[in-house]
Amino acid sequence: ECPLCLLPQPPEAFPSLGSCSHRSCRGCLQQYLRLAVTESRVPVSCPHCPAALQPHDVHRLLPEPALRDKYEEFLLRRLLVADPGTRWCPAPDCSYAVLAHGCAECPRLTCGREGCGTEFCYHCRQPWHPEGPCAPVPPAPSLATPTAQLEEPAHGLGQAGMGAHSSALLPHPISSSPAEAEDIKVCPRCSAFIMKINDGSCNRMNCTVCGCLFCWLCLQEISDVHFLSPSGCTFWGKRPWSRTRRILWQLGMVLGAPMVISLAAGVAVPVITIGIPIYMGRKVLGQSRRSSLSGCQQCLSVTSSVLLSLFVSPIITALTVGVGVPLVLTYVYGTVVLSLCR
Repeated sequence: ECPLCLLPQPPEAFPSLGSCSHRSCRGCLQQYLRLAVTESRVPVSCPHCPAALQPHDVHRLLPEPALRDKYEEFLLRRLLVADPGTRWCPAPDCSYAVLAHGCAECPRLTCGREGCGTEFCYHCRQPWHPEGPCAPVPPAPSLATPTAQLEEPAHGLGQAGMGAHSSALLPHPISSSPAEAEDIKVCPRCSAFIMKINDGSCNRMNCTVCGCLFCWLCLQEISDVHFLSPSGCTFWGKRPWSRTRRILWQLGMVLGAPMVISLAAGVAVPVITIGIPIYMGRKVLGQSRRSSLSGCQQCLSVTSSVLLSLFVSPIITALTVGVGVPLVLTYVYGTVVLSLCR
């Protein structure tokens, strides 16, 4: 039975993958690959695990030559975007890449695409300016000027991260209404346009062109703990917190942390100490009733599990409180206080 479509299939309908041992029917894999390549989610991961499918498996399973060519194009584009020596031609309707390693001293580059030949600067990536130094780089698009994001050049397809996000390379001209502009932003690393569907999905974004993990609200490259830091960016919200609200929240954390931590520890100690023996006793009792044990054997197994839990639960309680409380105090009086001082 295929784990994706839940239909019985013959053994020969389950092609093997070189990246992992998971199996799905050929029809489901082909449909999955069509969607992934069309949405520029390259490299394509296994539908059951994060392992990336090998290119020869993708070519073997994709029946359409156009999709195979698009897969190769996206794969090459992502590799080039991650290369610090790659420069993209700034000419309109030209996405030609120039490998310009070691060109910092002689920054004049020429696009090698047939019919283009645009000359541009290695440093500022703008059209060549022999009469003077590089012009100041314009500031990155911000939430205050969402329409400015639509004027930035894009050199690839962007894609959103967790949740049902979608993206596309957007042609000019584009509608610049504020409602639509707020859903279109630029990757902070590769400047690819990214469209986020307004479906309540999270603000943790992952660009499929360069693999950049960034925050949709502040447009900064982030780590997994960004939304736990006092930055004002929320995991689900549509706007970052204002400075006043952020400062008030941080002051409340600093002043109220001792009381909240004491209350949480006071509740956690009896709950863990008493709850673990009760949970283990109920679990063992349920298992013993489903087995063929006699009444005395059931009573003995339940009693032994409860007694063992009574010895283990204080250790778990001490570890939970002894590790959790210092971590919370370090975060509140370390990270939060430093953020307030800034």
